[in-house]
Amino acid sequence: MWDRYRRLGLLGGIAAILGALAIWSTAAQAQQHSLLAGLPSASLGGPCLQSGRAYLRAHIRGAVRLDVDLQGPGLACQGGPRFDGSGIRMGFEGRVGPGARRMRMVFGIDGVKEGRPGRELPTNLTVIFEGEKLLFATQGDGNCTVDRLKQERIATHGHASHAYRIVAHGFCIAPANDVGGRRRILVTTFDFAGRANFDTR
Repeated sequence: MWDRYRRLGLLGGIAAILGALAIWSTAAQAQQHSLLAGLPSASLGGPCLQSGRAYLRAHIRGAVRLDVDLQGPGLACQGGPRFDGSGIRMGFEGRVGPGARRMRMVFGIDGVKEGRPGRELPTNLTVIFEGEKLLFATQGDGNCTVDRLKQERIATHGHASHAYRIVAHGFCIAPANDVGGRRRILVTTFDFAGRANFDTR
């Protein structure tokens, strides 16, 4: 009788563990979808700026070790205001490293206004390795900082332009974790120049 109860207890424990794993997996997937929601789309179809003055440089350490140096036709980007108007979001994409991994870096920079420079701006960072189901996120604005940012209006013909070349330098003091919380990376420094369009009409 007691053996039977022990077996039932063991089976119940296994079922509870499996149930918890299923809940965790569902929660992790929901968290990943939440992190991906609203991120700017990008493709490798061409350069960020017609002038070719766009670039992305970053030093990544931890679970992934990369020195990123992208520019010219190998770099795509997209930028504009955050949905809530609290700052801007800048996305960059290109192939990096010996295996030409397709990587996207997205910077959510707090407090940026159209045409204005900035200093010591809290920044949220997401790093995605496309096709590998690998996503790292700081999940907060306090782990990375853009210590200097400037904006250069992009000239257009015939009407007022709300497009700018955004140039920024920054660093992170805390790691970005993957969705499962098992791996982490630290982006020690980053520099970028890309296009942001503040005309949301």
